[in-house]
Amino acid sequence: MEKIPNYKVVVSERSRQMLGNHIFFLAQKSPSGARKLKSDLMNAIHSLHQFSERFPFLEAEFVPYNKYHKLFVEKWYLILYQIKDRMVYVDHIIDCRQDYSWLVR
Repeated sequence: MEKIPNYKVVVSERSRQMLGNHIFFLAQKSPSGARKLKSDLMNAIHSLHQFSERFPFLEAEFVPYNKYHKLFVEKWYLILYQIKDRMVYVDHIIDCRQDYSWLVR
């Protein structure tokens, strides 16, 4: 059986802060929902250790072509990451219900 290559996943400080903000906000209304969201996001990030290329590229007018892969979690959350060599860099964790036009400026 062929061994599946692993990637090293690096989560930026900005992404950690975004994750914390999303969890904190949801915990105000639903502590159990916040725990589930955290688990779902962490599992999604952890899954990038293998088959990181399986998610499509983000296509946006002001984002460089083929820069970010996009991974949707639940209904509203978007993880943007880059792959360089055998490394995966998680750069953003976005709540798509919020204005994130700052990303494409």
